[in-house]
Amino acid sequence: MTPNDDRRADSRPSAPNDPNTPAEAALRGVRVVDLSRILAGPFATQLLGDLGAEVIKVERPGAGDDTRSWGPPFVNEVNRETSDTTDERGDAAYFLCANRNKLSVAIDFSTPAGVKLVRSLIRGADVVVENFKTGALKRYGLDYESLAAENPRLVYCSITGFGQTGPRAGEAGYDYLIQAAGGLMSITGRPDDEPGGGPQKAGVAVADLFTGLYASNAILAALLHARESGRGQHIDMALLDCQLAMLANQATNYFVTGQAPARMGDAHTNVAPYQLVRAADGPFVLAVGNDRQFARFCAAAGKPELAEDVRFKTNAARIENRKALDPEIQAIVGAREKSYWLDTLAAIGVPCGPVNDVAQAFDDPQAKARETAWTMTRKDGARVTVPASPLRMSETPAQPRRAPPLLGQDTDTVLLNHLGLLPDELARLRADGVIG
Repeated sequence: MTPNDDRRADSRPSAPNDPNTPAEAALRGVRVVDLSRILAGPFATQLLGDLGAEVIKVERPGAGDDTRSWGPPFVNEVNRETSDTTDERGDAAYFLCANRNKLSVAIDFSTPAGVKLVRSLIRGADVVVENFKTGALKRYGLDYESLAAENPRLVYCSITGFGQTGPRAGEAGYDYLIQAAGGLMSITGRPDDEPGGGPQKAGVAVADLFTGLYASNAILAALLHARESGRGQHIDMALLDCQLAMLANQATNYFVTGQAPARMGDAHTNVAPYQLVRAADGPFVLAVGNDRQFARFCAAAGKPELAEDVRFKTNAARIENRKALDPEIQAIVGAREKSYWLDTLAAIGVPCGPVNDVAQAFDDPQAKARETAWTMTRKDGARVTVPASPLRMSETPAQPRRAPPLLGQDTDTVLLNHLGLLPDELARLRADGVIG
């Protein structure tokens, strides 16, 4: 067999392509077994599902992904198309954000029969994603080495807090801890000597989300390699590694100077004025990106001489003289209302924008024009809205094929179609508590 032969020309069981997957989907025919939960792993597999992969999410019977209970808010009966109301509580909204375009299979793989089912699913898979503590799956024979022996083309992605190696490899890692340990909180928030000063975490779990994005990129690269070489690989993703990588210019500022960057509140470390400013009726963001834009801002403000002031003429000078510049900018901006500045500066190409809350952000005409939210109907009739995939691809677009699944809603279908189990076998496994 040559490396370019059909990638399923081996002993792995196969099933027909998911009929819900359109023919033009980029990852049509790619099968993912998702053993992950919470956010980083599910976010990575959701991206693969958006692009057409068949994602089989394996969950604990009766409990499922932890985030199903991470509420309120919860999806409840009032959201159903029928408008019936009951006291039944649905899944938490948190679960919905990272689990669309997936099938939910409830299997207890702490049992021998459950392990056998999961291993059988993985023999027919292209990808496995897991985020258990380092080494935890080895006891079940669900570690990379055990599975790759049966499926050498398998791409196996492990996501942990600190990675598979190093002195902290055995520790659990949560987003909040990683934001703190990875330096992000040290540069987020106002300086200690200002009111409200001190380190702050970001408003969303950015360490988890960035790790999910890095993981999905690594998985796609490994799939290409497996297609050409016939060999899968183990991907070792750590939240700490990804948090450090995403420090970007703040990290390289440190490497160049040897000085750890400090918190600067709303200001930018390397560009000025690039910060929150306060008009007469409230704040907006002024994001001057170069000297030409600064000159246009000064002209519009009726202060062209500021752009010629040696203290402010270049960005480097403005950074050096930030303490003198900030009061000048604030005095100018504070004399007029936000609407004046937003309209005036937009007209002359000086970047600026409002500080929207989440509701205002999704209601913005630009966000609506870009269709940044998807509304989907779950199997029980509940209609849910989630942020849309931001991937805009002319030939293979990301699509909302499946709403976030109910726990175990696809157990029978997957085990029947992929493993050929019969109804009486399913009934016996369910009676024994192996499946749900």
